[in-house]
Amino acid sequence: MSESTVEHIVVLTGAGISAESGLSTFRDSGGLWEGFDINEVASIEGWYKNREKVLEFYNVRRRQAAQVEPNPAHKALAELEKEYQVTIVTQNVDDLHERGGSSNVIHLHGKLREGRSENDPDVVVDIGDKSISIGDEAPDGSQLRPNVVWFGEPVPMISKAAEVVSSADLFIVVGTSLAVYPAAGLTDYTKPKINKYLIDPGTPELFSFNGWSHIKESAASGVPKLTEKLLNKDYD
Repeated sequence: MSESTVEHIVVLTGAGISAESGLSTFRDSGGLWEGFDINEVASIEGWYKNREKVLEFYNVRRRQAAQVEPNPAHKALAELEKEYQVTIVTQNVDDLHERGGSSNVIHLHGKLREGRSENDPDVVVDIGDKSISIGDEAPDGSQLRPNVVWFGEPVPMISKAAEVVSSADLFIVVGTSLAVYPAAGLTDYTKPKINKYLIDPGTPELFSFNGWSHIKESAASGVPKLTEKLLNKDYD
């Protein structure tokens, strides 16, 4: 592939890239996260059943995310912006990509640093690392809730993400098992014959490597290496 054909790089990231900054992942915790049952605290049903418990869970996650730092993978992806248009599509709700220097990030599953109206998903406020309690109101007067996408809810940014992936000249997947839909389906939107890279120390489930280069390393190790190659216009 000639260097002139690569202008826009799209990167799909998952929990594995944040794990190397010290954030726990749902998949590694076997359904329990810091003692919480994921089905009870990360679903719309759980919210209706026990709002206080759900708020407590996300308050814990928000505090932890604020205490960790971007790792070499986050910083390396930001370095790519020196030579390319780069769009990060992340399944993560932390802001480590932004703090690592990336300027164009699509959050498929929302953001921990934001709260939203219980009644209107378009009423969103920045809360930083603050906790949300029962009785805290959104600007429209309804109960404030985390601005995250729970199990059982639609993923409003998935269409925009699919459009972005379909425009990529080069596609990178980092830190995701590609087993969770609809995000995993984004790999089907790439243009034919573009270079595609998967950075993962293991072999993701239900994944075909046809047309992919598999870098069997952790995100913090593999992403800086691939970034160096791409900055040197080495696409092999």
